[in-house]
Amino acid sequence: MIADRIRQARLAAGLTLGALGEQVGVSHTAIQKYEKGLLTPSSSQLLKLARACGVRTEYFFRTHTVELLQPEFRKLSTFGKTAQDALKIKVVELVEKRVELLGAFPELPFPAFAPPVNLPEHIASLDEIDAFSDTVRNTWQLGMNPIADLTDTLEGLGLLVIVADEENPGFSGLTAKARTEDGREYPVVAVSKRWPGDRQRFTLAHELGHLLLEGRLADGIDEEKACDRFAGALLAPRVAVLQLLGQQRHALEWQELYVLKHEFGLSMAGWLQRAKQCGVITETAHLSMVKRFSARGWRKNEPGDPLLQEHPRLFDQLVYRALAEQYISEGKAAELLGIPMMLFHKERQLESSDAVAYQ
Repeated sequence: MIADRIRQARLAAGLTLGALGEQVGVSHTAIQKYEKGLLTPSSSQLLKLARACGVRTEYFFRTHTVELLQPEFRKLSTFGKTAQDALKIKVVELVEKRVELLGAFPELPFPAFAPPVNLPEHIASLDEIDAFSDTVRNTWQLGMNPIADLTDTLEGLGLLVIVADEENPGFSGLTAKARTEDGREYPVVAVSKRWPGDRQRFTLAHELGHLLLEGRLADGIDEEKACDRFAGALLAPRVAVLQLLGQQRHALEWQELYVLKHEFGLSMAGWLQRAKQCGVITETAHLSMVKRFSARGWRKNEPGDPLLQEHPRLFDQLVYRALAEQYISEGKAAELLGIPMMLFHKERQLESSDAVAYQ
């Protein structure tokens, strides 16, 4: 088990055998033997291995294993196989913590994820996706108002949301199923920790679209475009778009798009697209505004304050819930949160002013 963990940690950190050996102070041959189980590192070497790979030493001894099934990446060509494999290992590590925590509860503390049963079985055009999204919102009792915390909402529905520390800008999103040793499966969606909140939210909604629209789209409908349409409709429902922008407009003001971005968590570009999709502005008006939007350099970085990032909070809350019910020890709680015991004691007693997600 330790041998596999060392290899996984090295690959996730993007290190070669030689690079890791240099940081640990051993030869690349020694690292190779560690990974094959032919040589066991000492405790001091394990500590160096953990520091070099950016993991805690507990990672090497974790017994809960998870297999990532059917991983589907939304990515650019620059995000190649090596980068994909490294990200999958990072995601698996975070999922393993969640699975271990959930296993400590006598019963799952939230319902298993399941698509709404009343969704239409066949979608013949992209325009039908607005009604499809409204059905999802109504069935899950989300209403038509802004979804304040999308991550919290999705986790409460049974999805495992992973915010991975991924620097490669070619990564857009990931959906997969995590299977445990005992055969349980959990749907997983992953986004990058380094993105602004509006991009994280749109990607999460897009990945949810893949889970819900699977097998429902008519031949000829591009699945990526369908999921983009679903993401926009979920974050800014048609009824809200028409109410806030009006039934028909000749043009839109940048400032109103900026205000709506921060109210609904959908980018200014996303609101422009929704205005066209809902018939508020014409194709011609939309194209004209997109050209001016691009000329200002806003397609890369939108103006004003960025939207606050999404932070999965359910994991932290469940750690303390399990601790309160004595399902886990203090040591296990600190290990799952990835923080030293001294800091854990301060956090537990609310002696730290930093509100940080540690998973």
